[in-house]
Amino acid sequence: MELKTIVLSRGKEKSIQRKHPWLFSGAINRIISDTGEAPEIGELVEIVDAKNNFLALGYFSDGTIAVRIISFEKVTIDQTFWNKKIQTAYNVRESLGLTNSNTTNIYRLMHAEGDGVSGLIIDFYNGTAIIQAHSIGIYNVLDEISLALQNIYGDQLIAIYNKSAESLAKQTDEKVENEYIYQNGDSNLIGLENGNQFNLDWINGQKTGFFLDQRENRQLIADYSKGKKVLNTFCYSGGFSVYALKAGAKEVHSIDSSQKAIDLVDENIKLNKLKKHQSFTSDTLDYLKENTVDYDVIILDPPAYAKSKKAKHNAIQGYKRLNLTALKQIKPGGILFTFSCSQAVNRKLFYDTITAAAIESGRNIRVLHHLSQPADHPVNIYHPEGEYLKGLVLYVE
Repeated sequence: MELKTIVLSRGKEKSIQRKHPWLFSGAINRIISDTGEAPEIGELVEIVDAKNNFLALGYFSDGTIAVRIISFEKVTIDQTFWNKKIQTAYNVRESLGLTNSNTTNIYRLMHAEGDGVSGLIIDFYNGTAIIQAHSIGIYNVLDEISLALQNIYGDQLIAIYNKSAESLAKQTDEKVENEYIYQNGDSNLIGLENGNQFNLDWINGQKTGFFLDQRENRQLIADYSKGKKVLNTFCYSGGFSVYALKAGAKEVHSIDSSQKAIDLVDENIKLNKLKKHQSFTSDTLDYLKENTVDYDVIILDPPAYAKSKKAKHNAIQGYKRLNLTALKQIKPGGILFTFSCSQAVNRKLFYDTITAAAIESGRNIRVLHHLSQPADHPVNIYHPEGEYLKGLVLYVE
């Protein structure tokens, strides 16, 4: 069957020619179809320019992003295609030393646009692959993706779990279930990251179950924690807390507004046989305002304050208030790790916001590090929007 063809308006092909992986609805001139019907959501379509020159292949949607591109070459999208795509991503992780490490067995295998497949996330947790489809098109080819994973990992693959229900909830009226789509034994529920152990819960946990994107920043925390009193806010599973204690922190306090998160961090502290730790169920801003205890190191890693451009202004104000409060509280000579995972807040805007908080605090501050996501969360050079995680390490006099 011939693919339905998306014809762009004149001049609207430039972003696709620059290999940007999203086609926006405003660029479409018309749709050519043998049946006369528009593509269904999730249907594979071909994109051409106004002169009928081929541009790309991708999955159709009825949103602002009309097509999520999976290939800029005119190829057959079959099992061979998916084998090659996922094998290429695996090769990158192999070159990073992640696929056969004695100290780390949890990592991101497929990072959507960063690995050339818009809408596909795959995290590998000690033998279990967790898939998140962010488009109906990707969801429709989970069988092919599953087989590609089995071909690549062989006996190393214990299970494949599809966790796409939340990401697809607004894209289809049909109910999408989170479920195992492949099992060859019982999954390992404990993972290793730089020698630290963590409980894994992809069924009930946030996102795919663990925030892999902070791996290198957690390691950096260890470098600053020996003999220090550390406050880890928005702690979730306590990754930063575990690293700090393992590195010899004098004391670590973990704060989260969710009791489930506090239970999880306590489990991970116990799993690693660590002491000198206290956890508190509290709103971070309230805790910072109400507690005058001097901390040597403070970690601010809030959830995305802005999930859309419309929420950007309120997010900036939120980041400023949070960081200003921490800058006022931290002891002289203290280290502040501060992050934003809001894609709508770019690196410059985040930096400017922290600068505004610093000015208002009246303290002398040095920038020691600019932080980002690790290499298994690569940014496609043609898709700068993929650089969602940004952070700063500040020395506060």
